[in-house]
Amino acid sequence: MNNTNNYLLIFILSAFTFSNISCTQKKQEKIVTEKTITNNEPLPFSDPENTGGWVLNKEISDEFEGTSIDTTKWFVEGQNGDYYIWKGRAPSQFVPHNVIVEEGKLKLRTQWEPDYEFAKESYADGAHNDTYGVHEGKPMPVTTAGIVGKKRFLNGYMEVKSKAGHAAITAAFWAIGYEQELDVYEQLAAPKIDGSIKANTNRTAVHDWSPPAVRPTKVFGYDETLPYTTSDDFHIYGVEWGEDYLKIYRNGKFVHGFTQDELGTDWVLNNPMEVWLDSEIFKWLGVPHKEELPVDFEVEYMRVWQKSSDNLLVKDRAFYGFEGPILFEENPRPLDMVPEDSKPNDYQKFWIFDEGSSNYLKIHEGHYASGVESLKFSGYGKNEHLEVDKVVAKAPEGSLDLPVGDYTLSAKVWLDQGRITDTIHVTLMNPKTELVFNGLKKLPRKQWVSVNTDFSRQEVSGDNDGMVIEIRKEDLPETKAAKLFIDDISIKKKK
Repeated sequence: MNNTNNYLLIFILSAFTFSNISCTQKKQEKIVTEKTITNNEPLPFSDPENTGGWVLNKEISDEFEGTSIDTTKWFVEGQNGDYYIWKGRAPSQFVPHNVIVEEGKLKLRTQWEPDYEFAKESYADGAHNDTYGVHEGKPMPVTTAGIVGKKRFLNGYMEVKSKAGHAAITAAFWAIGYEQELDVYEQLAAPKIDGSIKANTNRTAVHDWSPPAVRPTKVFGYDETLPYTTSDDFHIYGVEWGEDYLKIYRNGKFVHGFTQDELGTDWVLNNPMEVWLDSEIFKWLGVPHKEELPVDFEVEYMRVWQKSSDNLLVKDRAFYGFEGPILFEENPRPLDMVPEDSKPNDYQKFWIFDEGSSNYLKIHEGHYASGVESLKFSGYGKNEHLEVDKVVAKAPEGSLDLPVGDYTLSAKVWLDQGRITDTIHVTLMNPKTELVFNGLKKLPRKQWVSVNTDFSRQEVSGDNDGMVIEIRKEDLPETKAAKLFIDDISIKKKK
């Protein structure tokens, strides 16, 4: 080997060694790193080996690259004059120009803007009723920012890498859905009043918005005292939202958990939710001073992972578990639709009961196979009989979308002791497919039991396909019909 080659080898080895040392130092200096798999898709920071079988939901997740917010994923509060639900927590107001994407980050800015024309209205929040841009009769021209995910999701792992702004302004990563709210965190890096959220507090809270939605709505939560101020540096915050549990993580480490077993019907996280990222003034913890603004709530990424399922109804599992509405997300979400809104519209629809059926069928809270609700057939007593030919629960047209194939329809049923119907009828609308769950009289009583039936579809679902559940008079005793409950309907492709 000649001298030139020797020098070249020495240079390469030196460069390689220096690179390794430099990378090692960077890893030692930067505590919060990102872990990915070989296909370059990131994994939850708490599960770098993907033992949970997580799949990144790319429709919802965002790396905040480029120079502007991706409006296919996010609704920007105030953009084109439109606001979803509210304009922010007064006296501050959301404005679209404070939503900034640069340097690979989302920056939700809070500014002192005396020339901004604030909304001439107030926002009532429990005991607090404040006017935008005004605090205690004096000008408070603080603008903030908020974005809302356009797609909802049911269960998964939610994670951000973020840093709060150093002022009396919140950094919030949260989500809402039908009758529910999950605050993954609320942070306030520089409160002016010593209160429930301090500079080193990470608050996770869950709220029950089922009517009557009277404050306080919080049903459970956890406040972690951090070893740092939330504006000091970027850290990774996540929650794993399961069907019957919630786990809180920080920088990849488990912090605290909740289960439905301990919470009972306080477990309200049963319906799909949309993600929010925003900043607000919590005036009971003080208001920001002009001198400390502007500040940015910065987010490097927001990611949602979910687990695969062989249930073709998994996206709408809450609806087929009788927890809440089915979503038609191809239609716009009404801008005034709050979580406690149970009115059907083009975006959300509910199970339909005609007048005769509603005397015997209802969605019942407190008795369930999962979630907190199920479909109840109330039965009738010794001097009563079914006064209609059948009782029917009907899903909205267009709620079912099945390809051609062979399937198993299943459900869980609870049968009270006594005279019970032997058959539950299920009809799929288009193409019309009539199915039955037979042999109920032979099933164990007073426990949840799975029932199933097989069927085939030779055509894909029509535009108005859906599901109808019937209990017929012909299958019931003349008097003394026992109660039954139905829950967790699923459709799986036969193997």
